[in-house]
Amino acid sequence: MCGRYILTATPEELQALFGYIDADAFPPRYNIAPTQPIAIVRFVHGARRFALVRWGLVPAWVEDPGAFPLMINARAETVLDKPAARHAMRYRRCLVPASGFYEWRRGPGRSKQPFCLRPPHGGAIAFAGLWETWRDRDGGEIDSACIVTTDSNREVRPIHDRMPVVVAAADFETWLTGTTEEAAALLRPPPDGSFEPLPVSQRVNAAANDDPGLIEPVPEDRDLFSSL
Repeated sequence: MCGRYILTATPEELQALFGYIDADAFPPRYNIAPTQPIAIVRFVHGARRFALVRWGLVPAWVEDPGAFPLMINARAETVLDKPAARHAMRYRRCLVPASGFYEWRRGPGRSKQPFCLRPPHGGAIAFAGLWETWRDRDGGEIDSACIVTTDSNREVRPIHDRMPVVVAAADFETWLTGTTEEAAALLRPPPDGSFEPLPVSQRVNAAANDDPGLIEPVPEDRDLFSSL
């Protein structure tokens, strides 16, 4: 799964990469967590547009968003079958700009070592996302999104068995505007070597912590995982 990620690229860098026509100012984020606003790029009214939406997809048919289970991820293997995701997969796909993500490797008992997984040479990437608009009876709206996940590639697999689907820049248009079948063909693990796993501080466990120190590598606790 993907439950925390980072976005440190500037709005100008993202606009140049993703080619959207409107840009909002936003600060770098080092610990983006579920239910918080996240940046997405979607194709609306004939153009790519930037938006801030809630992380946690709420399908349009939900009666009470507060009672609907928090859906931060959608599995690539079932995204066309699950009622909560299949309509968005057909009609409302988006790109989720990111600079990397966090994952936790489980140790003995309840112990876990957090890792920051970033492109070896830096730069922004795009996760495959789905978005929806939920409307209440009074006309209020909630725009929300989730991240599509797939099997892990080589460097992520020792840490966790799932990871976000990464959409290459050459495939942005296909993911946003292609047919459902064309988009579904992109739901695969990224090439091996796409990420560098770095052990980081346990401070990332608390969503309230959001500072550059979270992505600084720390010595891995070898004793913690000596029995694995």
